Amino acid sequence: IDLGVMVPATKILETARSEGADMIGLSGLITPSLDEMCNVAAEMERQGFDLPLLIGGATTSRVHTAVKIHPNYRRGQTVYVTDASRAVGVAAALRSPQSRAPYVAEVRAEYAKIAAAHARRHEDRHRLALEAARKNAPKFDWAGYSPPRPRLLGAKLFADYPLHELVDYIDWSPFFTTWELPGKFPAILEDEKYGVAARGLYEDARAMLQSFVDERPFGAAAAIGFWPANSVGDDIALFADETRKKPIAVLHGLRQQAAKREGRANLSLSDFVAPIESAIEDYVGAFIVTAGLGEDDLSDRFKHANDDYSAIMVKALADRLAEALAERMHERVRREFWGYAAGEALAPAELISEKYVGIRPAPGYPAQPDHTEKATLFRLLQPETGIGVRLTESFAMWPGASVCGVYFSHPESRYFGVGRIERDQVEDYAARKNWSLAEAEKWLAPILNYTPAPPAREAAE
Repeated sequence: IDLGVMVPATKILETARSEGADMIGLSGLITPSLDEMCNVAAEMERQGFDLPLLIGGATTSRVHTAVKIHPNYRRGQTVYVTDASRAVGVAAALRSPQSRAPYVAEVRAEYAKIAAAHARRHEDRHRLALEAARKNAPKFDWAGYSPPRPRLLGAKLFADYPLHELVDYIDWSPFFTTWELPGKFPAILEDEKYGVAARGLYEDARAMLQSFVDERPFGAAAAIGFWPANSVGDDIALFADETRKKPIAVLHGLRQQAAKREGRANLSLSDFVAPIESAIEDYVGAFIVTAGLGEDDLSDRFKHANDDYSAIMVKALADRLAEALAERMHERVRREFWGYAAGEALAPAELISEKYVGIRPAPGYPAQPDHTEKATLFRLLQPETGIGVRLTESFAMWPGASVCGVYFSHPESRYFGVGRIERDQVEDYAARKNWSLAEAEKWLAPILNYTPAPPAREAAE
């Protein structure tokens, strides 16, 4: 029984009871899903369930299941499932009266070892206090730097972007990973083990892709924008105009706290924007793109025709086209709309390898793991009415084949991962976002380097 996406815990458990389910499966696409899985597990425990709870999806892992989800559900058993093909064997073991008890005992023993190893690893990692990390921020020569001014300020929409323009910008390697064929493109086409399957899949994908270009069964669209900006500590203030009198938005940042070797800085995205006290006029941009307008309708038509292969292919290609549109728009930003690399002449393969100047990090990913920062981009670019993209309650984008992020032009800007952070930074971040500590811990749960205190009610119980 498929309940769909972003279903509240109450509906999941009510349906499991009414339908007499044998087990419940949860799949996570973005990191907020991880916290919601913990919530479902806790609710199953509270309501007296003892059904197996299967965990899977792109953002999940055996470690997260063992350390975060499993402790919330002791009556039954939480089981991490690597992929859909493994679910059959797991389900069979959990349904069998003979094999269930020994299988559960084996899983629990494995999770205990994983949790102990996880705790030891994090005890051994030295992290700096937030103030010490800030003192180790990179030292750029702002006085000798003149930030490039975008050729347009404010937002610009592209309501119907031509698909044929995106084909050459597709990064095919993640496409094959979707089909569990590991390897780099194009080498995977000649791989001794996976080559035959990869070539057949690629031929089918190219044929379907050509039909998309010819028939336009669904659409692509983009929204981009640029604003005067300056960093304020670990945050970035955006202004309506060049007077820079009052911020219209703030992009909140997180900083690396891991101890670094000498000469290496503790980075935050705000480091790549001129500090407000420097009086230097800097800028940042933002984007939201989609290649999923009508994708679900096309995928559903294949499903209703019992053609699951084509239905999955549609979604896989829509995801690749969305990423290709993000790549193409970034190229146009550098060459046209911001224009700081007007003479750039990189081949698509060089773009995929990030040979360009500047970065486009996305909220919810390593450089800024907080998905709620997407709300600021949506407020600035208004994609709901402009290009038909909306933000869900869990801060996933809909349609699913959508990408958003922030543009930075500084020549020293680079991608990085914040890594795990300590309580002092979480408290500081909560204050900057006007959150309670509990709310900050909820949204930053995947990167916390400590175990949050339980809610008062649970502590009292």
